[in-house]
Amino acid sequence: MGISNPQNMVALIAGPTASGKTALALHLARSGNFEIINADSAQVYSDLPILSAQPTADEQSSVPHHLFSYIDGVTPCSAARWAKDAKDVIARAHSAGATPILVGGSGLYLRTLLEGIAPIPEVDPELRAAIRAMPVADAYAALQTYDAPVAATLAPTDVSRISRALEVVQSTGRSILAWRATKTGGISADIALRPLLLLPPRDWLYDRCDTRFEQMMAHGAIDEVEALLARNLPQDAPVMRAIGVPEIAAYLKGMMTRDEAIARGQIATRQYAKRQFTWFRNQAPADWHRTNEVINDSNIGNFEIIFQ
Repeated sequence: MGISNPQNMVALIAGPTASGKTALALHLARSGNFEIINADSAQVYSDLPILSAQPTADEQSSVPHHLFSYIDGVTPCSAARWAKDAKDVIARAHSAGATPILVGGSGLYLRTLLEGIAPIPEVDPELRAAIRAMPVADAYAALQTYDAPVAATLAPTDVSRISRALEVVQSTGRSILAWRATKTGGISADIALRPLLLLPPRDWLYDRCDTRFEQMMAHGAIDEVEALLARNLPQDAPVMRAIGVPEIAAYLKGMMTRDEAIARGQIATRQYAKRQFTWFRNQAPADWHRTNEVINDSNIGNFEIIFQ
């Protein structure tokens, strides 16, 4: 394609897991001066390249790839950290005359990078610990007292969001909604974004999720989880909660059969894909280009024009 980048163009290929993002990104990157940047929250971790469906070593060596497998699984990676790292990679690519391609399914990561983040001050660790030790019913009742408008938007069992909203209002005296009204650090005004959302038919997507999980089990995912268990990481470590890890761990511990682990891993993957699909369909900007086509060899070239 021979695309130059005089306007700081950034390509974006987003959508649910197994929707064909990697294949399209590789096709695009091999046709011009592009560099691929991971925007998937599971693929940042080094422990699960197979189970998180990272591009293969051969694929990653064929064109520049960034922010894959660069964080140890015991270390939490926030959207803010990833956005900072992604900004640095984007700036280096632009300086080299290349066009970055953001590829992934983590909507929060992408929104943080593009729109910025609310400048909420750090919460006192003792206050945070006290709130997170509360039964969820008590925390929700407290939130109704301190910040009723936010409480009204949350399910009474949504412990993580309830705790976060409560710790923010108690720590700062301001609602988390007020903080979120002003964001800083986004790059959307400084780049020319060329976005594409892949939203293929649900039945095709779910079948692909099922097939891919079986292939992962047959080609190294079990070994990855076995090595992970050998590290004796805390159960709340981010990588321990990755899709497929609990199911394969249960199989390795003799708590379920291999077929049961596959079936449950497939269910978890489909549920994750459904959440991603819904998020991108409803939360992504209306002017982002969307396609319901299934990406394949016969039509993959048709999408190049979107990124020119």
